[in-house]
Amino acid sequence: MKTILHFLLRVLFRYHAFNAGALKTPGPVLLVPNHVSWLDWLFLGVCLDGDWKFVVSSVVARQSWLHRKLMLNSRTFPIDPASPYAVKHMAEHLQKGGRLVLFAEGRITNTGSLMKLFDGSGFLIFKTRTKVITCYLRGLNRIKWSRQPGWRAWWPSVSAHFSDALDAPHPGDVSTTNARYQLTNWLRDRMVNQQFETEMAFGTDNVLQAVIETAGRTPNRVAIEDVLGGALTYRRMLVGADLLANRLALHLDSKRERVGVVLPNANAMPVGLLALWALGKVPAVLNYTTGSAIMIACAELAALKQIVTSRNFLVKARLDLKPLEAAGLQLIYLEDLKAEITRGQKVASLFNTITAPSSIVRTRRTGDDTAVVLFTSGSEGVPKGVELTHRNLLANVRQMIAVTDLEDTDRVFNCLPLFHSFGLTVGMLLPLVRGMYCFFYPSPLHYRIVPYAFYDTHCTIFLATNTFLNGYARKAHQYDFRSMRYLFAAAEKVQEATRKTWSDKFGVRLLEGYGATECAPCISVNVPMANRIGTTGKIAPGMEWRLEPVPGVETGGRLHVRGPNVMKGYLNPDANAQFLANDGWYDTGDIVSVSDDGYVSIQGRLKRFAKVSGEMVSLTAVEDALAGAFPHYGLRCQIAVLAQPDEHKGEKLIAVSNEPKLTLDEVRKAIQAKGLTNLCVPREIKVVREIPKLGTGKTNHRELERRMKEEGAL
Repeated sequence: MKTILHFLLRVLFRYHAFNAGALKTPGPVLLVPNHVSWLDWLFLGVCLDGDWKFVVSSVVARQSWLHRKLMLNSRTFPIDPASPYAVKHMAEHLQKGGRLVLFAEGRITNTGSLMKLFDGSGFLIFKTRTKVITCYLRGLNRIKWSRQPGWRAWWPSVSAHFSDALDAPHPGDVSTTNARYQLTNWLRDRMVNQQFETEMAFGTDNVLQAVIETAGRTPNRVAIEDVLGGALTYRRMLVGADLLANRLALHLDSKRERVGVVLPNANAMPVGLLALWALGKVPAVLNYTTGSAIMIACAELAALKQIVTSRNFLVKARLDLKPLEAAGLQLIYLEDLKAEITRGQKVASLFNTITAPSSIVRTRRTGDDTAVVLFTSGSEGVPKGVELTHRNLLANVRQMIAVTDLEDTDRVFNCLPLFHSFGLTVGMLLPLVRGMYCFFYPSPLHYRIVPYAFYDTHCTIFLATNTFLNGYARKAHQYDFRSMRYLFAAAEKVQEATRKTWSDKFGVRLLEGYGATECAPCISVNVPMANRIGTTGKIAPGMEWRLEPVPGVETGGRLHVRGPNVMKGYLNPDANAQFLANDGWYDTGDIVSVSDDGYVSIQGRLKRFAKVSGEMVSLTAVEDALAGAFPHYGLRCQIAVLAQPDEHKGEKLIAVSNEPKLTLDEVRKAIQAKGLTNLCVPREIKVVREIPKLGTGKTNHRELERRMKEEGAL
């Protein structure tokens, strides 16, 4: 019978089981799969020997005749989940050399993603020292009998991926409660990592192909929408990319791989990137907020000769790219390309995308080929050119999918600039690959309009930075974010005052993350399943990390990371040589500490530490202590902290604020109220009209210091 069932599953679901040999491991052994449908037992059972037993709920089994027949038989191990003896009975069976299949989630997932694991599983592992095999059932969440929100199918492709038999780490000399917590977290981390590793091994390694595959499943679903261009379904988006690729092929230099891109947060950006990828080109996305001099320097670094842009955008954004033309760069306008497209070409592209969507790909690239060039913010130096491969981008997308319960019905609101990796990967590629709706708003600086636009579009996921969140909090109605499920904040440290404002006014839990352009960008992130306030969450699955000691820093060290989302390299020769010499390890330059259970706490960038009287002082920590400490001056009050040489103490701190009434006594009291030492108290206050920001909202300390020196204030 098992052979017949296995054959039917192969025919109907293209079913394959990988590493099924691990199931021959003698007992005691515990098999822990994700639980996505009522048919999970069937896909597992055809791989298991007769002595394996499925742990089932005797309470559920009594619901009907069918439940009793399916759940109470020689292949099951019934327990009462409410009974304190349930785990004891399972432990006794395992200690006798038994082999059990345990759905540790205790229920079928309602999201399609891994839900919480009941800590009884950790307790069971702790008490029995059993070996553990985890299993990732891939594709089964899309079957008609699942509870997956969004699209489902009668016969989706299904595979089972079994890990080797694992020995759980011994929790050490800790209480049973702590051991239960540690081993449950270990089990969940293993299952999350297995999902990520499986998706990387069996999923496509090309971003464009990943989007095409998503479009093939839901062609008529709205994929992207912007303020002026309206909504585009996945099919219309691919048609647009195909038409644009046809036109660009006639205008781009075939000998040059990289093409500059200067486009806003609008439908034109994803369509343009897809078109360039279809041609095998590498978009180099320029930060148009840095000014023409920096843009020219970045273009020279990337050896660009042509830039794709839009006349309408340049007019509305009041951007003057004439200096770039004077520097020898050719501007290719989307409006001119659109005028060249005929009705017949539109019909032909529509036919092609319906019959053979992959036909839009003229030149296929592998996962190791560069997909995009982004430029670092330049807050502490000249921007570096970062080469991110297709595999880098997809790895970061899949890392986010593995740790969050994103659903097909989620709606992403992205007003972050797409020249920034946070906006590009998390705000655009993640929804396109995952199959979610994405709304593009052109600027994060419209503090009054952005909250209303979020409210009007019924979005559920919002991306922002600390600075922008403060701006929205000042202008938004407390009901504007009623539909929000996730608020991800990154790119700069989230201040406690910001977190409290959003919690009190909007009832929103702020999820802080941490990343770098070089890591595509996400390194760690808080999610509802694992959220710890004051940290940036756990390091993403598939990443290695290490801390290097820093003289003067007692807790933590300089973070280095390595993983599939870490860049291919820099365009800058010196920086790239240094990166390659580190065997794939990226030096973040950040001083962090990591808790025993894996949560990352950022203390600040090494360059943003001052040595005062021989002690290392984090300027970021001082700024965080002062943020929101003066509510009588309003939310507009901003403070940045700089370090300057001091002949007596080595260095001294200078507070720079846009509030002229702020006093040193107020600053001192705010520092002391946060429990910081007197070494953290600035010696002076300098007043400026405004504190310069980067396009992401982060304080531009380099520009601030330059301006202060020009004015003779430093």
